[in-house]
Amino acid sequence: MKRSELSQVLEPDYFFWATGIEDTFITAPFPATGRTLDEYELTQHYDKWREDIGLMREIGVTHARYGIPWHKINPQANAWNWEFADKTLEWMLDLGIEPIVDLVHYGLPGWIDRAWLNPDFHKYMAEYAHRAAERFKGRIHLWTPLNEPRVTAWYCGKLGWWPPNLKGWRGFLRVMMGVCRGMVQTTKALREVDDENVAVHVDATDLYGSPDPSLREEVARRQEIVFLALDLVSGRVKEGHSLYQWLFKNGVSEDELNWFQENAVELDMIGINLYPLFSQKVLTRAPHLRIKMPYAGGEIVERLARMYYERYHVPIFVSETASLGKVKRRSEWLRDSVASTRRAREQGIPLVGYTWWPLFALVTWAYRQGTKPPAYYIKQMGLWDLKADAQENLHRVRTPLVDEFRALTERGAPGTILNREKERIEHVS
Repeated sequence: MKRSELSQVLEPDYFFWATGIEDTFITAPFPATGRTLDEYELTQHYDKWREDIGLMREIGVTHARYGIPWHKINPQANAWNWEFADKTLEWMLDLGIEPIVDLVHYGLPGWIDRAWLNPDFHKYMAEYAHRAAERFKGRIHLWTPLNEPRVTAWYCGKLGWWPPNLKGWRGFLRVMMGVCRGMVQTTKALREVDDENVAVHVDATDLYGSPDPSLREEVARRQEIVFLALDLVSGRVKEGHSLYQWLFKNGVSEDELNWFQENAVELDMIGINLYPLFSQKVLTRAPHLRIKMPYAGGEIVERLARMYYERYHVPIFVSETASLGKVKRRSEWLRDSVASTRRAREQGIPLVGYTWWPLFALVTWAYRQGTKPPAYYIKQMGLWDLKADAQENLHRVRTPLVDEFRALTERGAPGTILNREKERIEHVS
């Protein structure tokens, strides 16, 4: 898909099915264990990449969100090694799968001192994006500058778990400013190389609520923070914005906000990452503020898609979703979330794609702080399970979800006249 073709995305029958492989990269060792977090290493994807990309073809997807490891491509300042990105992305293209390339997924090369707070971070990120876009010019047009800026700022700046290990709302915003500045410069770099490149901005999304009327203001503020990164990069944070004064109170300067207005980039497409076990947030007092996460119903998909479309008026797609647990529970979420996707499209919301993420199980982030082997931390969320043998080799084990998902990709776009007729015939037969 090229930028000049974005209008076609709004056609009623346009839709793509996608998948992806968990690609969190945290290169800084955890002090107590010395462990890093490289999902491709932990799930053995560096060795099994050809097999894994072949699984994408088996389920019939036309697109795949796929991360390339910046820390391996650019292991030192001014040193570049594209071997892994070349062979994986070329194989995907050979199989007829269009990559949505994840340039940054939480982790940075270790040589970038102070991570997102490095004054030259945005230059490093833009140079990396420029080189990647040049390397695949004319063959790849879909790029995610940075996955989940809000979660990045949360873990790096609010909780202090990842570099630069800040804490509190001021730390959150310091990281957010650096992250979003990098996103802006990267988007510009991608378009500089080829104005047909599409910036696919992906963020985690949440739906906040509370039974306590006294928390109404806090609920509203938390919901607005969900949109903060996209509002910043698109130049929407100005006087009158609901978070404007809160940002000043927490250390953001007027000059910083002016920079985002002066350098605003147009949003081409938005990916929303949502999970039934994480994306519904309920605030309570007990007696201190607490956040509960009840398991969400499928309708959360259409509710969140509507919120994003009404705010930004660009095509939306589900860029990550899955459920954790037994195959039955995953199957129920697949059914319910796809049904909600269909309803959203029938209501006129341009929800143009659906991504089951991850393709196979992942190793949870707790591995970095833990001491047990990777297999201990596996969470089954994929279409394939991961099972370790006695030698700790991780086998991709097919589940019934593979056939369920393949049936969806063969059926076509949910919510179209043609697909509804197919579903009617299948139901009758």
